[in-house]
Amino acid sequence: MSDAVLEISALRAGYGERVVLRDVDLRVARGEWLALLGANGSGKSTLLDVCVGRLAPTSGTVRVGGHSIVTEAVAAKTKLGYAVAPERLPPLLSARECLAVQAAAKRLASIDAEVLELAEALRLAPWLDDAVALMSYGTRQKLGVLLALLGEPELIVLDETFNGLDPASGLLLKRHLRARVDAGRCGVLLATHALDIAEHWADRVSLLHEGRLVHEWSRAELERLRVSRDGGLEAALAEQLVTGKSAN
Repeated sequence: MSDAVLEISALRAGYGERVVLRDVDLRVARGEWLALLGANGSGKSTLLDVCVGRLAPTSGTVRVGGHSIVTEAVAAKTKLGYAVAPERLPPLLSARECLAVQAAAKRLASIDAEVLELAEALRLAPWLDDAVALMSYGTRQKLGVLLALLGEPELIVLDETFNGLDPASGLLLKRHLRARVDAGRCGVLLATHALDIAEHWADRVSLLHEGRLVHEWSRAELERLRVSRDGGLEAALAEQLVTGKSAN
């Protein structure tokens, strides 16, 4: 049995006649954190939208937990945890109501105790019964992550989720996700511009450029970059963008 929680093959996707993603192959295993890097407009958010079923691919396959996100959408989404962007949260619902609705959608008897404990640790508990519209951007980011963690998802998908978080909350969430990954409970796919997160928390890093995956840094390469005095991942990324993209 495959240990992949996300398998993407020959993926092409876009909007109308505009092609955004071209021939993308990507895999995330259980027990692995993959960081996806790329400039604005490179296709990162489009790729995540396809992975979570918000956008249908033009061609190719996307499987979450062994299920096609297109032809077995319900089964695939039961394996998926997606951090809803702050602007997409329902403004009139409270945080607790959002969690309850998501728990019901995943056919859970109640909100996970672990998620409520994490809400307490993130200092979100005082806001649980307030409307989303009254929350700060960072507080809504926390709620989005909690929604993604409900129901023991095999794949957790995050899009710039650490933006707007205070340092203590960001560190707590990174440690929590890392613990889930290390325990083999899930895989994580994070799209980010934060090179420090990619370099120090991810197991692999992939670079998306103009809709194509053009380079990848393995676990061993990241370990070498972490101790490098030559600029680490930032320097390696700059070098790849200058010298490598035309060759891929």
